[in-house]
This record gives sequence, structure tokens and C-alpha cells, in this order.
Amino acid sequence: MAEGVEFLRLSGVHAFYGESHILHGVDLTVNRGEVVTLLGRNGAGRTTTLKAILGLVGRRSGSIMINGRQAVAMAPHRIAHLGIGYCPEERGIFASLSCEENLMLPPPVASGGMSVDEIYAMFPNLKERRNSPGGRLSGGEQQMLAVARILRTGAKLLLLDEISEGLAPVIVQALGRAIRTLRERGMTIVMVEQNFRFAAPLADRFYIIEHGRVIETFSAAELETKKSMLHEVLGV
Repeated sequence: MAEGVEFLRLSGVHAFYGESHILHGVDLTVNRGEVVTLLGRNGAGRTTTLKAILGLVGRRSGSIMINGRQAVAMAPHRIAHLGIGYCPEERGIFASLSCEENLMLPPPVASGGMSVDEIYAMFPNLKERRNSPGGRLSGGEQQMLAVARILRTGAKLLLLDEISEGLAPVIVQALGRAIRTLRERGMTIVMVEQNFRFAAPLADRFYIIEHGRVIETFSAAELETKKSMLHEVLGV
């Protein structure tokens, strides 16, 4: 893992849905091999930040550098081929396809994707359910599948939106272990998380977003000193 090598940089990013101006000049940096968590209340602009990186908003401006390439004017499919995997909050599992068919569906975006056997080693539940229709999987299994699906693609930057939401603690723990393993493999991860207890031990750095702006950034080492501020801003 290369320390301090920049993988993603947003500078002065504005994003719009129609006439709604959601992001108001977001600045953030993510280094290669880092896990970075975006914190904030619902509606603060965290998911829109992920979608702006991918070009999935109505309109965006500013600068979005991905692995040294300016992506702000690129089409979403071209952005994906810069090595990005996106796990949306709604999961997008195909109910009529088997677990394994869902897993095999996304095309590669870069070389070096994980094999199906490696993915099953990381998520044994999915191996057990490999022939089950996606619609028959539990919510936790669907979430594991949604994360696992992007690991086959060769993506080096993973954007994960609320992957722990509404899941049983045992599933949340399994997802936490998976993120640690991916970090050890040199993946770069940006998480949007409401579950602070899940995110806190995983992340190297945190950004707090409020009203479409970054209002605070700090490292994992500074977490203790930020507790009162986090309670005030996030209620945690």
C-alpha cells in the first residue's frame, strides 16, 4: 500500500438535481489504500457526494480527480472504468437471478478483480446460498451480495453507501471484517455511514458534511478529542 498517494480529490464540487443545489463546494481528498468515512445527518449531501463522483447527478461542476484523471466532464460508464465500484443504498439485487448469477453480472472495469472463490471465502453465507434466487436472500445476504458483486470487477476505489443500515449485528460484524480485509489488500474505500459505531474503528479519516459542505475533517487518532463535537453535530 502506497502511503500518501492521492487517489481521489474533489475541489469546489457543486452538484444539482434539476434546480435543487445540493453540494456547495465540497473539498475532500482520499489517499490510495485509505478508508474514509463521510459523516452527517440525513439530507446533508453525503450520498450526493458519492453520486457526484460517479456522474450520477443532474449537473456538477468543480474538479473531480480520480487517479490523476479529471472526471468532472466524463460520462458515468467512463468514470467506472477508472476503477470505481459503487454499492448503492438500495442494493439493486436482481430478484429472479440466483445469488451467483447476480455476482457474475457486472462487467470488469479493471484488471485484478477477486475470483468467485476468493469472494466466497470472504462471504461464506453467499457460497451457501449461491443457487438461491436474489429475492429469497435475507436483507443481510443481499447487502453482502451487493458489496461482493463489485469486488469481481477489479475496482480499486469502492464507494459504499450505508451498507450497515438496518442489519443484524452479526451481519454488520461480517461486513466490518470484509472492509478490513479489503483495506489490507490495498483497496481504497469511501463510506457513507449513519452507524458511527460501525464506521469509527474502520476508518483512517472522517469528513463531516452539513448542508452540502465539508465542515470538519479529522483522523482516527483525533477521534477521542472530537467526541463532544460529534455529539453536537451528529447526536452520537
